[in-house]
Amino acid sequence: MSRYSKHCEQRFRNRFKERFDFMSFNSSLITPHIGKRIAISFDPSYIEKSGNKTPYLGSFWSGCDQCTKKGLEIAQIALIDIDLNQSFHLEAVQSVPSKTLKTVSMSLVDWYALSIIERKEELQKLSNIVVADAFFSKTTFIQPLMKNGFHVISKLRDDANLRYKFTGEYSGKGRPTQWAGKVDLENLNMNVFTQIQINENTQAFYAVVNSKSLKTDILLVVEQKTEKNGKTIQRLIFSTDTKMNALDVLAYYHCRFQMEFNFRDAKQATGLNHSQARDLDKLYFHFNASLTTVNIAKIIHPSNKMNAEQPFSIANYKLLYHNAFMLNRFIEAFGVKPKTLKSRHLVKELLYFGIKAA
Repeated sequence: MSRYSKHCEQRFRNRFKERFDFMSFNSSLITPHIGKRIAISFDPSYIEKSGNKTPYLGSFWSGCDQCTKKGLEIAQIALIDIDLNQSFHLEAVQSVPSKTLKTVSMSLVDWYALSIIERKEELQKLSNIVVADAFFSKTTFIQPLMKNGFHVISKLRDDANLRYKFTGEYSGKGRPTQWAGKVDLENLNMNVFTQIQINENTQAFYAVVNSKSLKTDILLVVEQKTEKNGKTIQRLIFSTDTKMNALDVLAYYHCRFQMEFNFRDAKQATGLNHSQARDLDKLYFHFNASLTTVNIAKIIHPSNKMNAEQPFSIANYKLLYHNAFMLNRFIEAFGVKPKTLKSRHLVKELLYFGIKAA
C-alpha cells in the first residue's frame, strides 16, 4: 500500500494494529443493495503463511491441493442473496489450530459454531439462516446453532441415516410409535415425498423426515439432475427449518458457492495471501481489509460506466484503478490538461487500456 501512496510502510503497519468493526461496516455497506431472500454463509479457507512466530500457525485443509498443509486458515462469514446470486463478505476470523483447541477440550467444528454464535446479535439482524457445505452437516455444528436461534441449510452424505415420522393413530398400548421405517433413497415413499419438476434435466423430491445423526427433524430435498451422458447425480440438501420452501432450500445451497469467488478475487487481486505480519490483530485487519475491498468493488460496479452489462471482474476493476492512478501521476508530472477536446479521447483510451471487453 505504501508503494501507491504518500505514506510509509510503518504508518500502515501501525494502523493495522488498531481494531475495526468490519462486521458493522460491511453490514451497513451492503444493506441498501440486497433483497429479502438472504442468508448467512460460512466457509473456511487456507492461507499460505510461513514463520514459526506467526500466531495460530498450524495444519489446515487446503481445498486447492486436496491435502493438509502448514499455514493459516480464515473462516469467512458472508451474506448470500439468492435473487442477485451474489455473496458479500461480512467478517473473517482466524481459525485456531486443532492442537491448541485440544487444550480446552474443543474440536475445530466446535470452534466454527462458536465463531458464529458469538456474533449472533449482529447476524440475526440480517438473517437467521446459516448455509454451509457438507462438511458442517454434523450435530456438533448444527445443534449449538439451533439452540441459539439459527436454522442451518447444508448437504447430507449419500448414506445418511434418515427415518420417516410415524403419523398414524396411537394404539393405546405401550410406548407410542415414533418412526415409520428407514428412508430408502433409491426407492422413495411417494406417499410422503412431493415431487417438483425444476427443468428438463432436474427434478426434486421433498419431505419432512428425521435425521438420526443430527438428532432433529429436517426438511429433506432430494435433488436429481440428469447429465448429458445420461448419468443421474443425486444430492441430499436439507434445512432444519421444516417450514421452508423446498425450492428456496436448493437456491440457498447453490448460491453458497458464490462466496468461493470472494476468496478467489481477494487472493488474486487484493492481496489476501500477501501479509507478512506476525501479530493477531494485524492479520485480522489485513484479511478483512482485503475481502472488504472486494465488497466495495461489487457495490460500485453497477454505477460504473465501463460496461454495465459485463459480469463482475475484479481483475478489470483493479486494472482500471491502476490505470487511473498512473494517468493522474503523468498528468500532474507533465502538466497535461486532460479535459481539453484534444486530450479527452486519449485520456479515455489510456484509462481503459488492457481492460477486457464483454
